Amino acid sequence: MARTIAFLAYPGFQILDVTGPLAAFEIAGRYARQPYDIRVMALAAGPVASSSGAVLMAGPLADPAQVDTLVVAGGEGVNAASAVPALLDYARAVAGHARRVTSVCSGTFLLAAAGLLDGRRVTTHWYRTSSFARRFPQVRLEADRIFIRDGAYWTSAGITAGIDLALALVAEDQGEAIARRTARQLVVPYRRQGGQSQFSTLLEMQGTSRRFGDLLAWMRDNLARSLTVEELAAQAAMSPRNFARAFAAEQGLTPAKAVEQLRLEVARDLVEESPASLDRIAIETGFGDTERMRRAFIRTFGAPPQSLRRSA
Repeated sequence: MARTIAFLAYPGFQILDVTGPLAAFEIAGRYARQPYDIRVMALAAGPVASSSGAVLMAGPLADPAQVDTLVVAGGEGVNAASAVPALLDYARAVAGHARRVTSVCSGTFLLAAAGLLDGRRVTTHWYRTSSFARRFPQVRLEADRIFIRDGAYWTSAGITAGIDLALALVAEDQGEAIARRTARQLVVPYRRQGGQSQFSTLLEMQGTSRRFGDLLAWMRDNLARSLTVEELAAQAAMSPRNFARAFAAEQGLTPAKAVEQLRLEVARDLVEESPASLDRIAIETGFGDTERMRRAFIRTFGAPPQSLRRSA
C-alpha cells in the first residue's frame, strides 16, 4: 500500500517548501517498491496562491487516519495560518494517527501553535529564530540546524533544507540506495546531515564584523594554536581586556565561544569528509584530545564524532 505524503498549504505559503520535497518523494517513488501517494491539500480545496503569486491546485484536507507523513509548508502566510483554529485542530488530529509530522522552514510555527512541539527539539529558518523563541519559549529551539528529528516530529530549516529533510525521510522509508539515487536525479548533494549548520560560522561572524574580519580568518587558519584571549588580543594589537570587551560587543559572543564554534565547524567537516583519525583531527583543530572534542560534539550536535562519521 502506498504511503500518503500530505503537504499542507495555505495562502502565502513558500512554493519551494512544497515543490522541493514533493519532487524528492515523486522521484523516489519511481524507484521504490512501495510508492508514495502524494497530495497537496488546503483548508479550502482549489487554487492556493503562494507568496510569489504562483498557484498550486490543492485538494481537501485528507482523512487524518490516512496520512502517513504530514508536511507543513512555511512562508509569509504562516502567521495567519497559525491563527486558524481549523488548521490547528487538523494538525493535532493528524498527529494522533500519522507516523511522522514534519515542517519545512517556518511551517514549524504552525506545529508549535498547535501545541505539538512543546518540550521538543526543533529548528526553523534562521531569519525566524528570534521571533520563534519569543513566541514559543516552551519549545527547545536549535537555531542553526539543517533539520532535526525528535521522535515522530521532524522540522527543517529554510526552503531548500526541505529537500534535505525529504531525502532523510526517503532513506528511512526506502533505504540509503534509493535516497542517494533520488539525490542524483535531483542534482543535489547527498546529503547534508541534519546537525549541520545552516550557515558558515566564519562567514556569519565576518559578515557582522567591522573590526575583526582579518582576525577571524586568522583564527580559522590557526586553530591548532591555543588561541587564548591574550594571543588574540596581541594579534589584534589591543590589550586583552579591551579586546575581550570590544569583540563580545561586536560579535555577540565571547572570543572563547567564537574559537569553539570555528573549531567545531572545521572538526565536523573533517570528521565527515576526511579519512584522518579522530586523534589527528582533535589536534589539528585545537581540541587537543578526542575526549574534549567528543564532549563538545555531544553538547553542540547531540552526537559524538564517531556517530557523525558513520552517518556520513
